[in-house]
Amino acid sequence: MAPLSPELWIELDHVQLAMPLGAEDMARQFYVGLLGMIEVPKPAALAGRGGIWLRTGKVELHLGVEVDFRPARKAHPAIAVRDLVAVAQELTQNGVKVIWDDSIPGRGRFHANDCFGNRLEFVQFAA
Repeated sequence: MAPLSPELWIELDHVQLAMPLGAEDMARQFYVGLLGMIEVPKPAALAGRGGIWLRTGKVELHLGVEVDFRPARKAHPAIAVRDLVAVAQELTQNGVKVIWDDSIPGRGRFHANDCFGNRLEFVQFAA
């Protein structure tokens, strides 16, 4: 098997996380209300499946309904932010537990869980 050429890759388009059935309003409260993301309309062919699509800047997340939902506790998106401390403070002030991790030199980062228990990582690269 021959590997794909690196020139074929462009960028990561989006990350999908799972959510429970019927929990779209809860997702909106966390991702739109707290994180400040914008809900993007789903294509008509996919809208009936439930879930929501979100975007802010170059970051796009899709939350898809999973009937046997279990939160992703290890797998996670890593979202680069401009002010890691400000994001951590906002999350903490809103009752979200932030776990700092300094194990990667030159990269400030912490983990937090979304409203469903899915792991999220927030990172800021050293200037």
